[in-house]
Amino acid sequence: MVVGDFAEEVDTLIIGSGPGGYVAAIRAAQLGQKVTVVEKGSTGGVCLNVGCIPSKALIEAGHRYHNAKGSDDMGITAENVSLDFSKVQEWKSGIVNKLTGGVEGLLKGNKVNLVKGEAYFSDSDQVKVSSEDGYGSQTYKFKNCIIATGSRPIEIPNFKFSDRIINSTGAINLNEVPDKLVVIGGGYIGIELAGAYANLGSEVTVLEGEKRILGGFEKQMAQLVQRNLKKKGVTFETQAFAKSAEETKDGVKVTAEVKGEEKTFDADYVLVAVGRRPNSDELGLEQIGVELDEKGLIKVDKQCRTSSSNIYAIGDVIAGPPLAHKASYEGKIAAEAISGEASEIDYLGIPMVVFAEPELASVGYTEAEAKEAGYDAVASKFPFQANGRALSLNETDGFLKLVTRKEDGLVIGAQIAGQNASDMIAEAGLAIEAGMTAEDLAMTIHAHPTLGEITMETAEVALGTPIHIK
Repeated sequence: MVVGDFAEEVDTLIIGSGPGGYVAAIRAAQLGQKVTVVEKGSTGGVCLNVGCIPSKALIEAGHRYHNAKGSDDMGITAENVSLDFSKVQEWKSGIVNKLTGGVEGLLKGNKVNLVKGEAYFSDSDQVKVSSEDGYGSQTYKFKNCIIATGSRPIEIPNFKFSDRIINSTGAINLNEVPDKLVVIGGGYIGIELAGAYANLGSEVTVLEGEKRILGGFEKQMAQLVQRNLKKKGVTFETQAFAKSAEETKDGVKVTAEVKGEEKTFDADYVLVAVGRRPNSDELGLEQIGVELDEKGLIKVDKQCRTSSSNIYAIGDVIAGPPLAHKASYEGKIAAEAISGEASEIDYLGIPMVVFAEPELASVGYTEAEAKEAGYDAVASKFPFQANGRALSLNETDGFLKLVTRKEDGLVIGAQIAGQNASDMIAEAGLAIEAGMTAEDLAMTIHAHPTLGEITMETAEVALGTPIHIK
């Protein structure tokens, strides 16, 4: 228990230690600021503990298990392939612990003070931090503050989270592989986890309210994912609205309206993955004049500064997709702005990735978005099936589309559906950031045989000089 609450003074206080908060803290410390980070949960936030990292580990485990059962195309068969899901979870937890420990080490190495507790604004230049055990508190007086409190899963009516009705956190921490899993929501979280559990042996049904899944990506890209998941037994119900759930000790019955018709679905578990809500509601922002929009997102300018000039906000609590790398990018911008640098947000080069089957990735403009923005844009495509490495991997589904400006070939966007799209998109992002043209990409010598050659080949299509397709 704290005896006597005398305010501790810091240059920059950061609330939240996720991929936005801890990156902001390190960058601020590099720039000479005295930094304190307040974290009420586990170091590393949602991403490291119950989001990006553990979900990708589960996805990889699903791939390994599915592939271990053999590949008829390659003449490979296997017998008695077994799955010890408790060991999968143990392996996944080991990765999480290694990374969260690494973050704490990085903060310590940069002389950042990490405080465990819950922060609440008591004034525009100070917060009161309640200790983890609920006894006592400490006040911190700051020159500047960065809010990086992230988001939480949305709970929908009649689907209160429980042992059987779970959110993404529950889904990656199950003690068993469900025989039957219903996923409500066909966005990136729902589709990634649907794919993971389908590979692990679950019978999966996806209920999506819109006309198609993965609405943030081009239709052809989403169709590739849906087709592949169907091959693994996943059932899709679009224009489907979950109405109620009847829960028993060993299962759930979901009632949904599908294209105007009532249907029921039996499952061991129901995963609700319909989006995330910003954690901006328990900080006391209303009493210090920080403005929010109708969704609870904190309003910021191009330097992540809120309506209160010494308070900044980054990551899931501000507008834009809830992406870890977006939060990290914004964290650097905010830290640099506090230090007087002219850094500003430019989202054009931020990629969107779904770790589905195949992987999807997009950066910059799509063809339609470019034309809406007033560009005379050209879209050029190259298929994975014409690439030697894709053939040798037996992963030929997909394509790369390069969006260029017609007048000079400037690269302004790219979309990739295919194996390792999450890694390949970085080259296109660099091209956009560096102001490169299709000719620059085409003239860059790519190693053979690699998937990276697809970028070069697509650039050659844009120039009208394709080698490996007609």
